[in-house]
Amino acid sequence: MRPRALVYGDVDLNLIDGSAVWAQGMVQALARAGCEVTFVLKAPIRTGRLVDPLRALPGVTIHSPHAEGRIPAKIPMPPRWAAGVLAELDAAAPFDLVVVRGHRIAAKLAAGPLAGRLWTYLTDIPQSAPEMSPAKAAELGRIADASRLLLCQTEELRGFLETAVPATAGKSVLFPPVAVLPDRLVPAQDGAPVGDRPLRLVYTGKFAPRWNTLEMTRLPARLAERGVEAEVHMVGDKIHDDPDDPSYADRMENALASAPGVVRHGGHPRAEAMRITAGCDIGLSWRHPELDAGLELSTKLLECGLLGVPVVVNRTPMHERLFGADYPLFVATEDDVVEVLAAVRADPRIHALAARRCRAAADEYTLDAAVARLRSYVRQVFPEPSEAVLGAAPAGRKLRVGVASHDLKFFTRLMDYLKSRPDMEIQVDHWSALKAHDAERGHALLDWADVIICEWCGPNALWYAERKRPGQRLVVRLHRFELYADWPGQLDIDAVDQVICVSPHYRDLTLSRTGWPAEKVTVIPNWVDDTQLDRPKLLGAEHHLGVIGIAPSRKRLDLALDVMEELRRDDPRFTLFVKSKLPWDYWWIWRKPEERAHYEKVFRRIRRSPLLSGGVVFDSYGRDVAAWLRRIGFVLSTSDDESFHLAPAEGMASGAVPVVRNWPGADTIYDERWIHSDTASMAASISASVAGGTWEADRAFAREQVVAAYGLDEVCRQWTELLAAGPSAAATPTAPLPARETMTRG
Repeated sequence: MRPRALVYGDVDLNLIDGSAVWAQGMVQALARAGCEVTFVLKAPIRTGRLVDPLRALPGVTIHSPHAEGRIPAKIPMPPRWAAGVLAELDAAAPFDLVVVRGHRIAAKLAAGPLAGRLWTYLTDIPQSAPEMSPAKAAELGRIADASRLLLCQTEELRGFLETAVPATAGKSVLFPPVAVLPDRLVPAQDGAPVGDRPLRLVYTGKFAPRWNTLEMTRLPARLAERGVEAEVHMVGDKIHDDPDDPSYADRMENALASAPGVVRHGGHPRAEAMRITAGCDIGLSWRHPELDAGLELSTKLLECGLLGVPVVVNRTPMHERLFGADYPLFVATEDDVVEVLAAVRADPRIHALAARRCRAAADEYTLDAAVARLRSYVRQVFPEPSEAVLGAAPAGRKLRVGVASHDLKFFTRLMDYLKSRPDMEIQVDHWSALKAHDAERGHALLDWADVIICEWCGPNALWYAERKRPGQRLVVRLHRFELYADWPGQLDIDAVDQVICVSPHYRDLTLSRTGWPAEKVTVIPNWVDDTQLDRPKLLGAEHHLGVIGIAPSRKRLDLALDVMEELRRDDPRFTLFVKSKLPWDYWWIWRKPEERAHYEKVFRRIRRSPLLSGGVVFDSYGRDVAAWLRRIGFVLSTSDDESFHLAPAEGMASGAVPVVRNWPGADTIYDERWIHSDTASMAASISASVAGGTWEADRAFAREQVVAAYGLDEVCRQWTELLAAGPSAAATPTAPLPARETMTRG
């Protein structure tokens, strides 16, 4: 069955601007990604130039509350009205996902019946730390909690949100602007503007102060002073007021009507606007410097790129990444624009180079690319049902899975996945503390569930093992923390169908310490969200080492400092980034004299070592690990012991190289090529990777390995097979993950 998608944006489709283009692209992409789409109009339609192409798409329904008489004919819907309309449509025929653009409407929907199904596209939000007040951050947190996915235009926006609003981490995915060529529109060929006619400049969109549209109307006159004949073609019909300049709108109107060399085209359907653009030589997307810190990407840049029309644009880190740092049409001031345009007229090679760069950049933002992204998100959120899972449940209903735990931090994405499956129902018995439990809620789960998962082998596992029903399956996931406590020795293993360990080494330790039957204990590794972690590295990442978590002392930050000193003797560019709570943030650690002594020595060393001076950076603990890892080229694991140690695997998924000390069991999880006997060997491998030019190849291979063995899809598949195995699963031993074979090339 095709997922049913409801789409609403705080967008007036009578006007041509980036938000209207977004609406068209989103509806088209969802339809081609396999969804049935209902698009709700915010405003009454006065012109069909943007809506009519959508009406013609198969599987797309356009819903107009104004045409039905439910909204006064001339009033665009405010967010409160729109939320009511969307809720009523959903009540009549529920939707699987609700794509919404605009934080005001998203905030309304977050408190209503559509919460949990929102795919929220956030643009009109604070995009810098000074703008992000506590109240705004709290509102965005509520929106994130109510959203299944947050669709972000750019990697920069996603990273900022995850740092400023922790609830967005793990839910934020990329959905860049969509650039689509109208049918039968042929892109311009690379080459110089025709020399026997004026240089044609073009701007499409709204006319507003910070978009420098008034300044653009002066360009023909200024270029004439340089002996360059030019026209500026202005497409659009929306003039914004300037709160600081009441005369702005009148002056903009007069310039459009009478400024020398200005050709005013007015508003047009998007296809016609692009045809006008294709007939010009240079696009104008030069804006006020206040907008340089923006984290959004203009659709105009991409459309011009598809058309082969190079664009004059501000130099920003985002634009440098898009076009290259040596792109020839970067500007900052009006004088810069005049200089660049005069140079284009004088040297045809400048135009040709800029056109090639723009076209190459736009190729990553086509409708086909958007459809592929949305298909992957749809598959992620709506996995296919399994006959095996349905076969493990009583006929005619889904498999009922209960989860009991005091702490689900290591189970969150697995929980999301299980909840998303169409063949399972999930209920949670959340213990308020390790030993604090609502027995009534527990008995209700016992009466309901076919399978119970106890996350942690603690008091929760003991309670359910004592009370499980005949035929009811009990799965217990055991971590390092419990293995060295008393609870495994008290557990009635005969009542447990399967114990899950995260590595072969800890499976062996568990069997050795408990004496449990080998067929009861299996391995399903920790998951790595390889899709979320797959982000482009920042400049200089190959010289950046990362450590995630430094407490307790067995994490051995001191050994990471040994590696750093070894590296910085030869190359001071190497820097260690530490993302962690500090040891004194854990009262049960800081109260131990030996722990305090260890860290006092470590921090004293950092202060006093000439080699470490300026080379160690402490970053705040938080959920924004994926964004943080963009700057990291190597992830260290210097611990004395670990059950799995997720940090190197997360680093691998991010495109970093793991550098692992040979702690017990490391070779059952990671390829031996990443494992080292001492800190000197660790430092030598890092230096060889960077100096020898193999870092790119090393990190690509590392990512390939971790996705195959520990990627989220693979681990979810293993959990699905376990839960679908039925009551006889415990009788069939599950072999440990063949990590060394899986994680080693050929």
